[in-house]
Amino acid sequence: MINRTFGAALACAGLLATMATMATAQTMPQQGDDMMPQDMSDMNDMPHAGKHHQMHRHGPIGVPGRHQLPKGKLVLTYRYGGMEMSGIRQGTNDMDANTLVTTVPNAFAALPGQPPTIRVAPVNMSMDMHMLGAMYAPSKRLTLMGMLPYVEKSMTMRTYAGPVGTTVLGDNTTRSNGLGDIRLGALLALNKTPKGGARLGLGLSLPTGSITETGQMLSPMNTRPTRRLAYSMQLGSGTFDLHPSLTYETGRGALNWGGQMRAIVRLGDNDEGYRLGHEAALSGWLSYRAAPWISYSGRAEYRHAGRIKGRDSNIAGPSLGADPRNYGGDYVTLYAGADLTPRRGPLKGQLLGVELGVPVYQNLNGVQSKTDWSIAVAWRKPF
Repeated sequence: MINRTFGAALACAGLLATMATMATAQTMPQQGDDMMPQDMSDMNDMPHAGKHHQMHRHGPIGVPGRHQLPKGKLVLTYRYGGMEMSGIRQGTNDMDANTLVTTVPNAFAALPGQPPTIRVAPVNMSMDMHMLGAMYAPSKRLTLMGMLPYVEKSMTMRTYAGPVGTTVLGDNTTRSNGLGDIRLGALLALNKTPKGGARLGLGLSLPTGSITETGQMLSPMNTRPTRRLAYSMQLGSGTFDLHPSLTYETGRGALNWGGQMRAIVRLGDNDEGYRLGHEAALSGWLSYRAAPWISYSGRAEYRHAGRIKGRDSNIAGPSLGADPRNYGGDYVTLYAGADLTPRRGPLKGQLLGVELGVPVYQNLNGVQSKTDWSIAVAWRKPF
């Protein structure tokens, strides 16, 4: 783990240093640079509200790595992300709980005392993430970022009595909360025109979130042992993860549109003997500024998440979340949002945004709960 830590730190430092060097070498403005609202480097002559209005191109706040700051500018941020899951799905087909507990094999059936099929069915799960962050631009081309997350998770499971049958024993709720994985990153402007531009993002998340959370279970034998919680209930990945992205956006008049490719690359296994699946996502959006103080956005995203590789020997039992094969899949989600810049009152000059997501396609690995909806809320204060 120490070698992976040292290697990841060196790799990230080298990449960030390269980006910084490129940014420093490209500080001479190109033709049209002074017309780019999101990249203006000298805003001292603008009215206070106008400065903040011009510091970003309007669009969906759920897309990370969109905002390139002017040189010397600092932005403090608070973001909230919430998600709800429920039901049971195998691939693209829904499944009822009675079918689950009588037909789906228990991956740990060979262990002493384990039933032949799943006996603990998911009812619902929620996740809430609060993130404090900061962005700073040491040059016109480079913006640095840092995010500190606090994660809260809750899962309700329904236990069925004994090794067979459909008699419900009762419901049980487990919870976990605490610091998540801290993320550091940088955005480098690749090219700019009066109408838009492309930027390269590179992030590195640190394994600061716990992967050893425990909770009290309700077993099919009506006992309540304390066990390590499922992989989805842990607070971090346990690994150093790279977060690369490539974003392009442009616009005309009140319309703005763009696209982004991004990924999560897990750098080796964690200390418990597994790693979460790699991820890749492709997103496209269109936004419309209805008034100087508000814009609306629509977005579509395709995301692929791989299965968990390896296994935590302390996670076992007749539940779906204990099996690493029941993670990941392919998702298509539609989003609608709004971005506001209040022009008077106590929030004058600050940036507020919200985005709601509803999945329209989910092809899940193994058998899992399905996502019902997600929400993102953002507050940003430029200085």
